[in-house]
Amino acid sequence: MNKLLQGVMALVLMASSAGVMAQPSVRVVGLFPNAAVLSIDGQRTLVKAGQSGPQGVEVVSADSRSAVLKIAGVTSTHTLSRDYGSGGFATPEKRRLTISKGAAGHYWVTGLVNGNTVPFMVDTGASTIAMNATQAQRLGLDFKKTGVPVMVNTASGTEQAWRVYLNSVKLGGIEVLGVDAMVLDSDFPRDVLLGMSFLSRVSWREEQGALIVEAKH
Repeated sequence: MNKLLQGVMALVLMASSAGVMAQPSVRVVGLFPNAAVLSIDGQRTLVKAGQSGPQGVEVVSADSRSAVLKIAGVTSTHTLSRDYGSGGFATPEKRRLTISKGAAGHYWVTGLVNGNTVPFMVDTGASTIAMNATQAQRLGLDFKKTGVPVMVNTASGTEQAWRVYLNSVKLGGIEVLGVDAMVLDSDFPRDVLLGMSFLSRVSWREEQGALIVEAKH
């Protein structure tokens, strides 16, 4: 009986040890300066350098080539990898959005910034997504605390602005993670401009009075 009890206890201890030692499945599926998009047990999330994501996975540093991660106390370097599902590599269907030309020849589309609804005016001449202070506050962006102060040239002259980092920008089924944006401490621009910091990360073209936007594979 004592031997049987000892055997059961040994199995319990082994199972407990296995649970403690089990590490999450982590892949780097997106790389940016000082941030990485991680797939942790199938859950995609953007984690900035110096911060921790789900299950305590920490991004120590990151650039366009690789990310240094700390997983369960072990630090290692990871390069960009494919995102695999339980059935192997999953190639998503190409996502496409058609935007009709609106007033004054502009393209207008409603999207999401960090999960919040935003009406965009597409502006291929803008280097980044741009918005005014009021619009940023509605999105919950504490830009003066988290942003980098810069001076920018506008039609009305030089203005104070803050460069910020948007975790997610989504149009329809097209989502881009880790997008640069600019917040101007004024009433300009009147509309949130969807600039090249997003558009350069997707495929787009004008076709018969419409803007066709597609996700890159």
